[in-house]
Amino acid sequence: MSSLTLRRIVVWVVSMAIGFLLTALFITLVLPWMGPHAGKPITVADFGTLYFLTTAIPMGLVFVVWLDYFLDTHILPD
Repeated sequence: MSSLTLRRIVVWVVSMAIGFLLTALFITLVLPWMGPHAGKPITVADFGTLYFLTTAIPMGLVFVVWLDYFLDTHILPD
């Protein structure tokens, strides 16, 4: 396996992990203070699995763009 392929795999794995982690943190720490929950934590199950995925995947794609740029993997065309 070439080093470019390994870098691309790293970009995808790290980006999606960061996207899922930031989304989970946002749901549990920020959203309770913005809504009628009065500071009670919201779990991913309460938020909804589909809503979590449709929030986390685009968040991960934002990190794909930046890691692609910095690691020069050419996932996105120049």
